[in-house]
Amino acid sequence: MDRQKIQARFSDIRTWLTFFFLVRFVGIANAPLEIGHSWRQSLTNMTARNFYENGIDLLHPMIDMAGEKSGILGSEFPFFNALIALMADVFGYEHWYGRLINLIVSTLGLYFFYKLIRAILNEKIAFSSTLVLCVSIWFGFSRKSMPDTFSVSLVIIALYGAYLYLKEGKWLPLFAFFTLATLGILCKIPALALLSVLGVAPFVSSIPVKRIGVLNAFGALSVGVVGLWYFYWVPYLVKTYGFELYINKGLTLGCQEIWGMKAATLEKFYFSAFHSYVALATFLVGLYFLIKKGNSRIWLALSLYTFVFFVFVILTGDVFPKHSYYVIPFVPLMALVVGYFFAEIPPKYATLLLAIIAIESIANQQHDFFIKGSEKYKLTLEPLVEKTIPKDSKIVINGGDSPQHIYFAHRKGWTVDSDKILRTDFVDSLSNLGAQYLIVDKQAIPEALFFYTKASSNTGYVIYQLNRKTKPFERKTGKRIP
Repeated sequence: MDRQKIQARFSDIRTWLTFFFLVRFVGIANAPLEIGHSWRQSLTNMTARNFYENGIDLLHPMIDMAGEKSGILGSEFPFFNALIALMADVFGYEHWYGRLINLIVSTLGLYFFYKLIRAILNEKIAFSSTLVLCVSIWFGFSRKSMPDTFSVSLVIIALYGAYLYLKEGKWLPLFAFFTLATLGILCKIPALALLSVLGVAPFVSSIPVKRIGVLNAFGALSVGVVGLWYFYWVPYLVKTYGFELYINKGLTLGCQEIWGMKAATLEKFYFSAFHSYVALATFLVGLYFLIKKGNSRIWLALSLYTFVFFVFVILTGDVFPKHSYYVIPFVPLMALVVGYFFAEIPPKYATLLLAIIAIESIANQQHDFFIKGSEKYKLTLEPLVEKTIPKDSKIVINGGDSPQHIYFAHRKGWTVDSDKILRTDFVDSLSNLGAQYLIVDKQAIPEALFFYTKASSNTGYVIYQLNRKTKPFERKTGKRIP
């Protein structure tokens, strides 16, 4: 292969997307045990596993940590979870299927992001924007069992379908737009922010008015379907089954909470988005170039996008600054602005800076590709439970608010803080509600503190059969708690 062909290969975005796709295969088969957001992946997998074991019912997603309740909850539309269940139907259940599905779809999302930007703007902006997006927060979260980059990717592909329809007037891209946009926003409603860029279409004189009207009608239908799920069906599930995953804080409370955590909120934009301070600097200079160019259509698109996204930021309240992945729907816009910077500098400097950004960002995310040895004991929980606790028995486990422990236990029941299971009255109250076994994570509470009937144990856990005639011991004095 001569030098010209090698250069052409390295300037092809598909080469880099394939490379980073393969890089993210490192640890792809890991269970959700990494330090970052393993709790959210466990929840996703929990719903998927219930679909696999009980049949896929998209209208009634179910988790295991609802105690005496059914476990049916009001949450995002479980399309991503259903895909995991379908894969499990073919190959048998494994923890990592969601990682692979997300990685495939998120890589396609990057490719269509490139195609869309290249078609609307130019190759230089598209190439650098896509590479920066690829190694941003997208890099780590696109291989997690979470629907965040998955949902945004579906909407990006949908936008490319909208572009083709507006350009050519063909119906297949229009139906692709409607289907993918609806599914993407149903999976995570903040992805709706991306559709706001379609507000530019009426200002493009070359687009027939009829096509704009038809596209708007399909977009409105898509948003209507999403509205039915989130504002009718989810409240119905919460009212009927008594379990809610997300709470809309409202504008007033949301503003108060965001202002109270303004430093953490800003961090999501200046660091979490790119995981690179060099990328942040190029973003700020890219804004300068955008202002200098004064492209009114681009500014309108970015303004609409930003406005809609920040409405979602406010409505989520303190949830946004507490979780880095909520910034993901905004990162494609930030990457596009970075692309304007790279389009204005010589190629040799652009290549060097892109390499620096990639190295810095990946270095700040590489820990998510590996599992600490101290976490691997959790994989011993399910085998211990399988030989000790009947499938239909309910458990109490000291996993705190995280669903991780109860997910690995593969039983339904309660996950509570460690200090609560030291209280006899509390454990008795759960026993009265149907709890039959207590599982203690010995990393948090020593085995010797309990006086229940011991059923089995290993190096990480001990299982007790609940008996209200026995009492736990007080941590300091060793005396039985009255």
